Amino acid sequence: MTARLLHPDEYELGSRSSLDSQGTFNLDDADFESQAPPRARFRVRQPWWSRIFSSTYSGYRRLQNNPRPVFAGSKRPSCHRRLLCRGRRFCYIHVVFGIIFALVLLTSILRPSYTHPPPHYELLKKTVLESTYPGRGNPRNEKVFIAASLYDRGGELARGQWGRQLLQLIDLLGGNNVFVSIYENDSGEEGESALRELEQQISCSKAIVAESHLDLTTLSHVTVPGGDQRVKRIEYLAEVRNRALKPLEEQPEIRYDKLLFLNDILFEPIDTLQLLFSTNANEHGIPQYRAACSVDFDNPFKFYDTYATRDLQGYSMGLPFYPWFATTGGGESRKDVRAGKDAVRVRSCWGGMVAFDAKYFQQRTNKPNSPEAVENQPPPTRDIVQTSPVRFRAGRDLFWEGSECCFVHADIQDPQTNVDEIIDTGIYMNPFVRVAYDSRTLSWLPITRRFEKLYSFIHTVGNHIVGLPWYNPRRTETPGQSVQDTVWVADEKQENGGSFQIVERIADNDGFCGRRGLQVIVEDRQPGQKGWETIPTPSS
Repeated sequence: MTARLLHPDEYELGSRSSLDSQGTFNLDDADFESQAPPRARFRVRQPWWSRIFSSTYSGYRRLQNNPRPVFAGSKRPSCHRRLLCRGRRFCYIHVVFGIIFALVLLTSILRPSYTHPPPHYELLKKTVLESTYPGRGNPRNEKVFIAASLYDRGGELARGQWGRQLLQLIDLLGGNNVFVSIYENDSGEEGESALRELEQQISCSKAIVAESHLDLTTLSHVTVPGGDQRVKRIEYLAEVRNRALKPLEEQPEIRYDKLLFLNDILFEPIDTLQLLFSTNANEHGIPQYRAACSVDFDNPFKFYDTYATRDLQGYSMGLPFYPWFATTGGGESRKDVRAGKDAVRVRSCWGGMVAFDAKYFQQRTNKPNSPEAVENQPPPTRDIVQTSPVRFRAGRDLFWEGSECCFVHADIQDPQTNVDEIIDTGIYMNPFVRVAYDSRTLSWLPITRRFEKLYSFIHTVGNHIVGLPWYNPRRTETPGQSVQDTVWVADEKQENGGSFQIVERIADNDGFCGRRGLQVIVEDRQPGQKGWETIPTPSS
């Protein structure tokens, strides 16, 4: 896979080599081997639990076979006493690890997490596996617009597993039902060549654009302390994503039911179908969502996309492993995860792959006219009138950053009046659908999910120790609300080019997405240099 930019507030767990846990210590050699003849090792058949606590059992057996009473009057040599104490300590360690192993084993068998999807998931999977005709995974022949913005320097994405999975997905959806739009820039000759090879294999309608360089002068610039004009990193990311949506504007007469946005992730095509057509289905089997996100991992345990994800009350994430969300506030998102729901209620998410109701990204739609049309809409989307297509964007304040992938969810939600009383937003995270950034991690996900319920207590304790979720002073803001806030005001006469001042402002709908900070694009990037840098926040 191509190298990715880490999100700025992503909590990184310390790496640990598997070799760290491979050291062994033989209790028999340390303490008991000299206590009995070698043949005694095989005189008694070991019970089944000795496979787990072999050293403990072995030590017990040596004592049983020792003809000398344990409490004999003569003293044992002091070195033996020390070895015995050491043996006991290792005995306790074996017991602890044995208990942990038993818990993992029993949980994975009796209480696995997200391994038994609802019946309609299995029905769709069965339909796909039992036939070969194109479109077999699209039961209602819905129109799907697939968008991706890529940076594929060596061509590994287009030529590799990502490209193959995309072709499989098109076949399952049916070529007549799909439009594929891929925008790629600054990937070099090899990346462009690989994309053109993939283009020849895509049989459906498509728009494949590869630009040798994205002209940054066409993007909005901001004035940073010191007077330089720079491009915000989020502005850049929003622009490349929007370029993948251009065909929606060029052919507004074509109406799509779903919009699927893909990152540079590896995925199972059948899981993508479940995200599109099974998430939060009603009694008629029709999915009900404004947006539905997968869950992405950059190792078998670690959730990646913490920057764009916010829980139902707009709190940021807890530690990046199951159940991902903290107990802060009502903890509704965490409760949904622990209940095993396929539609975990959130205010925003991304997770590497997102299915949207396409109407939010197309030209104006009116209120549904028929009672049947109203009935088939989830409560958050009823009676909504969309005035303009939604697009990715950056935040408006200079030293207040948020992900373009969070802002787009803020823009498809109904205005809120009290964020702590939100019941549903129509935006869901689906933990049945999991993706990864390398093939090894993807192969491990069906296994690690089976015992992840054991993490909940550790997750809660860890969040309290670390202090997650981070405090966000704008979380409770509602659109149109008049608030006093500390914002950066540019002033060339001042030494820092401006200062933080308390001002009266009108709140936007995206306060829950943000954090204090500023990242900008490196325009004259050198080999080996990151594509963005952080501008230090001046003291207030």
